Amino acid sequence: MNRRASSIFRRGPRPQVGPHPVDMAEGLEQASVLDRAIRVISGGVRRALPPGPVKDALHGVPVGHPAHPPLTDLPMGCWMSSAVLDLIPGTERASSVLVAAGLAGAVPTALTGIADWSALHREQQRVGLVHAMGTAAASTLYAASLIARLRGRDTAGRALGFAGLGALFAGGYLGGHLAFRQAAGANHADQVSHLVPLGWHDLCPAADLPDGWPVRRTLGYISLFVLREEDEVYALADRCSHLGGPLHQGRITIDDEGDTCVVCPWHGSEFRVADGSVVHGPATGRQPAFETRVTEDGIVQVRPLS
Repeated sequence: MNRRASSIFRRGPRPQVGPHPVDMAEGLEQASVLDRAIRVISGGVRRALPPGPVKDALHGVPVGHPAHPPLTDLPMGCWMSSAVLDLIPGTERASSVLVAAGLAGAVPTALTGIADWSALHREQQRVGLVHAMGTAAASTLYAASLIARLRGRDTAGRALGFAGLGALFAGGYLGGHLAFRQAAGANHADQVSHLVPLGWHDLCPAADLPDGWPVRRTLGYISLFVLREEDEVYALADRCSHLGGPLHQGRITIDDEGDTCVVCPWHGSEFRVADGSVVHGPATGRQPAFETRVTEDGIVQVRPLS
């Protein structure tokens, strides 16, 4: 092939590539048309789930991790196993049991998902709403599949089951986008152990800290929430572990045990300032905390709490 022909070949039209799934998922992040429905639904969820033990349990505060992701394994596992059995003759009864078990597992999965969704950023909520629509469609199709199977219409039941599996995969893809691209449910607090060397570090003069009022101070690459109460100084990583909210802008409260706490201004997560432990969600991960001391020169020093 000569040079001119090669040049013409290189300038030829490029093959058309269809839309990539991640492009469509990212497009949902900007789908403001969903905002009205989001406001109505999230407002209803917040009214139905005031701060307290039920809301904390749905978020996963007692176990220290979001409760929704592991619960999704039950319905997805049951329904995928049912699809495999539907390809094998003589397994109709076992497949029906798996469909029913998946529907039972979908209830707590949906409740924990709704609780988490109500405390996300708007871009995450847009993707999460469509994710929920996909999984709700899957649950509806599997419910119809179970009814058909119980009535002896196995062919229709299998067809509805495979349709439900398709909706489940579509909704699951958006759930993965939420978790891995938008970091919903991930720990957003600064990783203190990687960013702060061992030992004590000068932070600021104690006299510069107002009594009873939280402030932000920096230590190397990270921001700290610092609170002085008379002679006591408390320090936490400032970025909330839930979604990175600035704790130094939060409210100072006293919990039922008489301990001083800070409430994140973004989504209401509450932490004890003494050790960063979670009092109320949606955060499930402890806030990185620091030991503090004041030198004879009046300088506050900190080191990560072991």
